[in-house]
Amino acid sequence: MHSFLFELGTEELPDNVILPALKYLEAELKKTLAEMRLESSQCLCGSTPRRLALLVKGLPEKQADQELYKKGPALNIAYDGSGQLSPAGLGFLKKSGATADAIFVDQDAKGEFIAVRYTQAGKSSQQILVEWLQSAVYQMPLPKSMIWQDGQPAFSRPVRWLVALWDSQVLPLELFGLKSDRYSQPNRFMGLDARLELPAADSYFESLKAGCVVADQQARKIRIKEQLATIFAGQDYYVGEDERLLDTVCNLVEYPTAVIGKFDAKFLDLPEKVITSTISQNQKYFSVFDLQQRLSNQFVFIMNGEPAWVDKIRKGNEKVVHARLEDALWFYNEDLKKPLDSYAQRLDEVVFQSRLGTLQDKSKRVIALSGYIADTLRLPLDAKERAIRTAQLCKADLLTLMLGEKEFTRLQGYIGQMYALAGGEDAEVAQGIYEHYMPRGGNDGLPESLSGAICAVADKMDTVAGIIGVGILPTGSQDPFALRRAANGVVQILAQRKWQLNLDDLILKIVEILAKEIQLEADTVEKLREFFELRVNWLLKEMGIAYDVVASVMHAQYISVDDLICRAQALDALKKREDFIRLVIGFKRVANIIKDSATFAPLNETLLMETAEKELLQALNVLKGELTEALQELDYPVALQKLISFGLYIDRFFDDVLVNCEDQALRANRYALLAGIRQEFMRVADLSLIVVE
Repeated sequence: MHSFLFELGTEELPDNVILPALKYLEAELKKTLAEMRLESSQCLCGSTPRRLALLVKGLPEKQADQELYKKGPALNIAYDGSGQLSPAGLGFLKKSGATADAIFVDQDAKGEFIAVRYTQAGKSSQQILVEWLQSAVYQMPLPKSMIWQDGQPAFSRPVRWLVALWDSQVLPLELFGLKSDRYSQPNRFMGLDARLELPAADSYFESLKAGCVVADQQARKIRIKEQLATIFAGQDYYVGEDERLLDTVCNLVEYPTAVIGKFDAKFLDLPEKVITSTISQNQKYFSVFDLQQRLSNQFVFIMNGEPAWVDKIRKGNEKVVHARLEDALWFYNEDLKKPLDSYAQRLDEVVFQSRLGTLQDKSKRVIALSGYIADTLRLPLDAKERAIRTAQLCKADLLTLMLGEKEFTRLQGYIGQMYALAGGEDAEVAQGIYEHYMPRGGNDGLPESLSGAICAVADKMDTVAGIIGVGILPTGSQDPFALRRAANGVVQILAQRKWQLNLDDLILKIVEILAKEIQLEADTVEKLREFFELRVNWLLKEMGIAYDVVASVMHAQYISVDDLICRAQALDALKKREDFIRLVIGFKRVANIIKDSATFAPLNETLLMETAEKELLQALNVLKGELTEALQELDYPVALQKLISFGLYIDRFFDDVLVNCEDQALRANRYALLAGIRQEFMRVADLSLIVVE
């Protein structure tokens, strides 16, 4: 059995390119091997910032020979009058790749035809792999690519070397204007022109270690984790865990060595996230804490260079951190010379959106909607005042030096919180300033403070309604204003808080507020209803509620998102019960019979002839009162149980009464009775949309 190695050597690749590209190559290689009937014992991947590699072990020399049978044209078409192969017969022979002596006559139900059965020799594994590489490498998914040489295809970074080995033999391959050989490159600190000979495919990972390159990404990650865990052994410090940063750093180095650096303790006066943002997000270093979980003035960086130069490298890194933190401290001290409120007064200097005005205009709308939400929830005056104060200050930090100089833009909200606390604002107001951006993404939490939740809903409602109101709707993957995320945040907060807050009323209120200053499109309200309906639908499915239950409750009128969730969960819990299934079947008959009728005559009790329909009406009148009582208490399990009990009368009605009778008056009256039943059921859910298995 044989081994195959492919290594693509490049300039340093961005960390977000490496794993997707490698996964693509691995998946495509396995797919090709399966299609070509080539078995292997192991497929290994290697990667560093400067290389992508695949090592396959246990490959055969070639494909196994294959016995083929191919059916040709009918016998009377395959030969001409002289008994020679006709053009149709010759074409079949050429296409099948067989020789004339392989032809024989076969037959099926349609008659006789010519066919061939022959042995197709297996292709060389080397040939298959070379052909695959010449196609797959150029099709790697790359977020951005560049051309560095005329006449050559683009790639994420310039390609500098190419290795292709079949055991110890070089496979002839040409990509990006380079010819393959057995020479890779070691770590850069060993020399820019240094080359590393790879004697055989099998020894790839071991050979690279001799060049100070750990090509196994997982092994490199483990090495970094072990160093971070032990670097402060015996000391009262530890490295803060950051899995995302660890993954990033792992793809930035080839031979990792953890090194401790320090910065001046005076910078600890800065808010903690300003420091950690500088260290982790900007410099890709790890923050260090003491045993009381307080941030220390140390950090750990992962070096890729010659260990003998560690002191020089440490000084260079410390110099960069010092410069960044010096700037941050100056911004911080200058910002605190004025209260946060003074920055809020300058929000008219920043345009939110050309047709929606400035941040000052947006802030006023958020304040108005926050007050409306507080009033609707019947909050105490002090709670309402805190929510409004949060809305007044929530965007103020965008005018500070800390954010305005674009150094720490990711800390918007957090800077506002820190400055509010420094200025003596209420702690909940400060927390709400930070939380009003939540959730920032799929993995983010929701606001914990009442003020933060109210302001978050108001701010997101204004953004969604305003942008859609001026005609900018998300299309496909294009959502430049992150409207889906904002609307998802609204419904998530409403659900988590269990607020009995009507989403439709919120839509109408924000449109009313916007319309006082801005010319909105005529169909804005309808577009917003459709948009938020999709978001509510998404939330229910995220909660694991079956798609047909979601459709069922979405067709009913609901008071709030929490109300909708409660009825969906109650319905989902009953879905597999036999008595509920019978109810669904019965209601489907009700809905199907009257689905084509737009209007119904008033119900005439004197036209109820059969006992079953009289009993059905009596039960319906009782049901109305029972549902009203249950729905007022939002008790959907009880409401659904009442419907299940009522289902017995529906079944009896259909057993004993012919709805579509000859008498037009009786038929119309029975349709009216069924319409009344549908109307009551729709107060809870549209059970006709439930799928019965």
